[in-house]
Formats: sequence, C-alpha cells, structure tokens
Amino acid sequence: MASACCIMHLPATVATCANGSMLEHAYIGRRQLVAAALAALVCKPTLAQTPLRLLCSGPPGSIPDTVARQTARALEAQHAGDVVVDNRAGAAGRIAVQALRVAAADGQTLLLAQGAVASIYPVLYPKLAYNATTDLQPVSLAGEMLLGLAVGPAVPDTVRSVSALLDWLRENPAKANAGSPGAGTLPHLLQAMLFREAGVDWQHVAYAGGPPALVALLAGQITVLALPEGLLLQPHAAGRLRVLATSGAQRSASLPGVATLREQGLDRLVLREWFAFFAPGATPRATVSARAEALQHALSQPALVQAFALAGMQARGSTPAFLAQRIADEQSTWAPFLRASGIRAE
Repeated sequence: MASACCIMHLPATVATCANGSMLEHAYIGRRQLVAAALAALVCKPTLAQTPLRLLCSGPPGSIPDTVARQTARALEAQHAGDVVVDNRAGAAGRIAVQALRVAAADGQTLLLAQGAVASIYPVLYPKLAYNATTDLQPVSLAGEMLLGLAVGPAVPDTVRSVSALLDWLRENPAKANAGSPGAGTLPHLLQAMLFREAGVDWQHVAYAGGPPALVALLAGQITVLALPEGLLLQPHAAGRLRVLATSGAQRSASLPGVATLREQGLDRLVLREWFAFFAPGATPRATVSARAEALQHALSQPALVQAFALAGMQARGSTPAFLAQRIADEQSTWAPFLRASGIRAE
C-alpha cells in the first residue's frame, strides 16, 4: 500500500504532506535543502510488505505461466513477502481480467496477460465484461515472442510449407480446422488472416490456453495450430509436429531452418506476441510506478533473461507510459482489420 503522497510548495520554506504534517525550518540554505529531502523521502510511496499476487491468464505450463513464475522468482529478491502466481485460465484471458477487476487497488495484485486483453478484445468482443481503459492500468511490458504455425499427425508428412498446407486443406475441407489458445488471441487472429487471404473456409477451435491446444494437435484432434513458438520447440525437434512457418520479420533464432510467413509470400503476416503486467484501474499512479520499476529490474536479471530465451521469448520491461502507447498503437492497427473482416467473438 502506498504511503501518503507528498506535495512540495514553493517558496521552499515549508514541505507539506497529504496527512497535514509540516516540516518547518528557520534557515535558508543547507537546512532548507535537508528538510525538503527528508520530506520527499518520508512521503515516497512504499509497497506493503505482504504477499504480491500475480494473476496469470494461462494454465500451468503455458507461456504466460512461464513468464509469471520466472518473474515471481526475480521479484522475490526485492520483496519482503512471497510472490504468489494465481493461474486464472480460460475465456482467452478474460477470467483473469475479471479477477483483477475485483481485486483491491493497492498494488498487491497484478495481472500478467497477453496484450490482446487491452488492445484487441475491446474491438473483437461486442459484449466485453470489463472496460479496458478504466479497469486495466498498464504497468510494464513483460516479454515478446514469435508465433509458429504448426501441423500434427492429421496432416500428411509431404506437407512442408504453408502453400502446400493451403492446397491440402482445399482438397480436404472436412479437415480445415485450426486451434488456438482462445478466441481473440493473436494466434487465432494470425490464422484468421491467413485463411481469409487464402480463401479457405475453416473452423476455429478455441482452447483454455496453449498446452491443451497442443495436446489436441499431437493427438490428431485438430489439423493446424498457431502458438508462441516456445511451446512448439520440443515437439518439433522430436518430430511430433512440424512448424511450417514463424511470424517474424526475420527467421527465428530458435528455428533457423523454418521460413517465415513473409518469406512464403504472406507479407502482411508479420506479428509478435507480447505479454504485459496490469494493475487494477484505481491503483494510485505512484504505486504503479513503483511496481513498474521493480518489474523492470526483475526482467533485466541474467537468470530470467536466459530462462525466457530458452522458452523462445525476449524479456522486456517498460514504463507504464510506454505500455499505454503500445496498446494504443495496436488498437489503431487491429481495429480496421477486425471491422473490415467481420471477425467477432462472443
């Protein structure tokens, strides 16, 4: 919980805090400067020494779960109490947002979720149960990653490119389906854009996160799956699935032998998935700033950076203002496409 904020008045003969206390000094010069410094120190926001709860939009084993747990470990060194990860998977992250919405706005509960909950869902969902502007306060970016487009045992081994996949789906319309971690997530929209441009009719199958979608692909229950590439690396290396493309402007360092969607003639499909931390909308700005500073420090720790890299992610903290601008930029990018395409989620 933040302490009372400090209001400094000029001329600087008096420093007044919100609790009404006053630091008076009689001499101009050194004593005045010392008093002002003490007033600022006393009134600087501090965070309560109670467990910090990180709500997570994904289930255990998912990419957001990895981000949340690695960040929790790094934060615990800076936090007197425990940092608890609270998985609230389902409804493409909206269940986790609802949990944040009813949490106390004291800085002790944060949400780790895909950026889409703030940037895309307000356009995609006609009846969203929260207001992304007033219920979600941006705190810090967490990490970025590429998406991979994969096929499993339901697709013949001869299909080794996106164009070959599209041709095969046209010839086998009964198998033209694709899974995602949830409606409105970036993997869902990547596939929607791909199949729309290719003129392929398809069925979307939404799951409560990446891990159950991956299980379905490996079992042959769905044909195609887009996910953050970190979840696809091990089964791809083991030959249990084939990643046909990645979504970056350049090839992935983790999958250098896989061509990008752009290389395969799909210039518009250059996307990066990203996750971020949010606070309840009414959280004091000073408290949000303090949390953002702690997160930026945690996300720069070598052990965390390495753990993220092994999962195909790039750790990246930010200021609240930077994250707010990122959300606004993505809204302006996605809104025209979603309205023109008619893609909606219920």
